[in-house]
Amino acid sequence: MIQILRAKMHGIKVTGADINYHGSITLDPDLCKLVGFFPLEFVDIWNKNSGSRISTYIIFGEAGSKCCILNGAAARTCQPGDEIIIASSEYINSPEELYNVKPKILTFKDNNEVNSVLHYDVRKSADNDFNFKITEEQY
Repeated sequence: MIQILRAKMHGIKVTGADINYHGSITLDPDLCKLVGFFPLEFVDIWNKNSGSRISTYIIFGEAGSKCCILNGAAARTCQPGDEIIIASSEYINSPEELYNVKPKILTFKDNNEVNSVLHYDVRKSADNDFNFKITEEQY
């Protein structure tokens, strides 16, 4: 089994940190739907400001709010205004399955508005079995 990237929010800003909540990350369900994240799905979070790396699960907040709130122990790793990367993964059985996956990546403006929708694409060519390309989706 090979663990690969399934979907990613790159550069979303933390809008809150609630140490007294049960744990998890609260995200706008509209943004989750666009990228393909699900409630209760485990994700990795990488803080671009501090370098902190954690794993937690997603809960949905208010639709349209653009929220990104770290809860419980996760609130100790990120502060409002920090820029983070949120990534989900999946498992494949062989490298050849990479040709069939196209992870979706959202990039963000400062106000957590979506800046671009990207896809990672792996293709085979005559000289290389695994060529990597980033394509932008019209949004």
